[in-house]
Order: sequence, then C-alpha cells, then structure tokens
Amino acid sequence: MKISVFGLGYVGTVAAACLADDGHQVIGVDPNQTKLELINSGEPPLVEPEVGELICKAVAQGQLEATGSAHDAVLGSDLSIVCVGTPARENGDPDLRFVEAVCEEIGAAMALKGSYHSVVIRSTVLPGTMREMVIPILERASGSKAGVDFGVSHNPEFLREGTAVYDYRNPPKTVIGEYDIRSGDAISTIYNGIGAPLIRVPIEVAEMVKFADNSWHAVKVCFANEIGMIAKAVGVDSHQVMDIFCQDTKLNLSAYYMKPGFAFGGSCLPKDVRALSYRARSLDLDPPLLNSVLPSNRAQVDRAFELIQRKGFKRIGVLGFSFKANTDDLRESPIVELIERLLGKGYDIRLYDRNVNLARLTGSNKEFINHQIPHISQLMVNTLDDVFEHAELVVVGNKAEEFVHALDSKPARTHVLDLVRISEEYEAWSNYEGISW
Repeated sequence: MKISVFGLGYVGTVAAACLADDGHQVIGVDPNQTKLELINSGEPPLVEPEVGELICKAVAQGQLEATGSAHDAVLGSDLSIVCVGTPARENGDPDLRFVEAVCEEIGAAMALKGSYHSVVIRSTVLPGTMREMVIPILERASGSKAGVDFGVSHNPEFLREGTAVYDYRNPPKTVIGEYDIRSGDAISTIYNGIGAPLIRVPIEVAEMVKFADNSWHAVKVCFANEIGMIAKAVGVDSHQVMDIFCQDTKLNLSAYYMKPGFAFGGSCLPKDVRALSYRARSLDLDPPLLNSVLPSNRAQVDRAFELIQRKGFKRIGVLGFSFKANTDDLRESPIVELIERLLGKGYDIRLYDRNVNLARLTGSNKEFINHQIPHISQLMVNTLDDVFEHAELVVVGNKAEEFVHALDSKPARTHVLDLVRISEEYEAWSNYEGISW
C-alpha cells in the first residue's frame, strides 16, 4: 500500500519504519525539518532498538521518504495514519491541537483527490473524540462524507519504549475501531501475517481500550508497590509473595473479576482488604490504592441506588440478593445494603432468591436472616411471578441460572435495572438499563 504517516515522534517513526520494512511505500510527514533531514538521510530521529537499521534499509531501497507537505503526502498515498502527540494539559485533559491541525491538513488535501482515502487515528484520544472532533473536521475540510467518500478508523498502539519494534511485530492484540466495514478493511490489511488477535469494534470501544490498558498497568505497578511496602515493614520477602501471586493465572492474572458489574461482597474480600489496610495503618504506612478499594466498592452501591431513585418507581422487585449466585451467603452482600437503603427511603420491595429461601429454613445463614435482617426476610416471596406481579422496576442482583431467561416472561410495563449483565439479549429493550453498560 501507499501510506502516509503523520507525526514522526516515537509512535510515528516506529510505525513508518516497520510499515516500510513490510514492503509498503511510506511517506512520513512532520513539520520538524531536522527530523525530515535525518530520515531522508537514512538516520533515525530517536533512539530505539532496530529502528535505525530499518530506516536506513527502507530509505536505501526507496520505501521510505519524509516531507513537510501534508498535501503531497495525502495525494501520494491511499491511507494516512495520524500519530501526532496528545500531551496532557495542566488539568489532565489531552491537548488535541496537533490532531486538529493534521486533520484540517488531511481534509484539505482530500478535497483535491478524486479517489477514496482512508484516515486512521493512532494517536491516543478519549472516547468520543473521533465522532465529535476528528470526523467533523475531516468532513468540513474535505467537503466529503465519512463512510462514503473516505474511510476513518481508530487504531490504538500498544508499544513499549525499548521494545517498540518487537511489540509492533508481536502485539498482544490489534484493535481497529471502524466507522464502517470498508474503513476497517483498509487498515486491517496492513496487519496480515501478524500473529495476534485482530479485533474490529465500534470506534468508541477502540478509543476506550487504550485508556483501560494503561490505567490497569498503572494500577498493577501501584498495587505491587503497596504490597511491597507492607511486606517489607513486616519482614516478608515481597518479591517471593508476588512471584507466587503471579503464578495464579486462574484468578489473579486472568479475565476473572474483570467484568464491570455490581460491588463485591461476601466473607473474604471486604474482610481481608479491611484487615490489610488496618495493618498498614498500625505500621504508620499509607497505601492509597488499597485504602481506596472499599470506598470505591461502596460507591458502586451508591450508583445503583441513585439509578433507582432517578427512575422514579416505588414498587421494586429484586432477583437474587445473596452476594453472588449459587450461594446463600448474605455476609456483606452489597445487594442487602442496597435493599436496606431503599427500605429506608420508603420503597415497596419484594425479594426473590431460591438459595436464600432455603437458607431461611435450614441453612447456615438462618440465624443471620432471622436476627440481623428480619425486616428483609419478611419481604421475601416464593416465586418469580410474585416479583413480576408487584414490581414496576426489577433489579437483577446476581447471576443465578434461573434468572437468565426469567425476564422473557415479565410484564411489558416492567422496567429492568441489571447489576450483573444477566444476558446481552435484553440490552435492546427500551426499558432495560445496565449499571455500567
């Protein structure tokens, strides 16, 4: 392909070098004359393993050149990849002026082309930036229509400094946020032969993925450091602890616990987080991340309560209120906390949970139910129909198997607030809402 790469900083230079090495005809674009002269002489404008060799080879073979003219680059290519910086402003908001300027230049050049052109934003931008800023600028400057006259997509990068070429060749995944299928097709072809999952999604999903990735990486660093701080204070080898921690790829380093939903509860997580935070305080240590876990968890209960309040219904039904499916355990159940808050505000509630019904009669939680939450026990009903007949709003509290298709038979008037994403098929309903989707 003929590809123009806008922005010859770290990401752009690596992309240009690797694309040229793959056999594409690449034009690098940057206003910095020094960078242009370096690349056109076969020299890299930055220090990064392998990049210098790739640039030297590509320039010598005529696969790579650099220019300051956006006009020439767009007219000389079929696809433009935007890799300009989005530095943070003082308030944390990304500074998008470079993205704006480049999109204006690309749009103006596209206005002079008679053929279809694809624009790919590889710069890191917040969700909504593509539709709210990038596409309108391109359409206005070019006088043409996205998805009809030109393609547009977002292709976040997952490169680490020091191993960027390796990461380009061996990414954990390749994500393409596409405006339409043709737009996605245009960029996906450059990744042929790379052995990584190719994931094509709506533009906003691709925009959000990069921030989720980097925020999680930051959280992991802080988590390990806080564990290390506490471990050192009590004379424990923190590296040995974390080596053991990382061997658990079933729960610790896995997709488990990584689905947005309701707050955690039960007999272990709240108790142990609370205990570790207490131990840190007793040692005059301040682990901010660990200390924020329980407040963050409570905030999710607040969020569910506020969503229910905003809907304006007074007759509420709850499906499942043990802290998770297939258990009768109500200890620190966030659903119980939510129910008690609703009762305090005068809501008329009916509760159904087959496991808790059994526990009320014979289980280990019988004493807890009868002595700690008898007011809740009195609101329990025996069938799902009892809930649906009563409720204007049904709250799905856990993923018990019997709830998966239970909503199929609910009255048409009944609204649903789903805290666990019980089934994706309900998301098309106009009277359905998920807590985080």
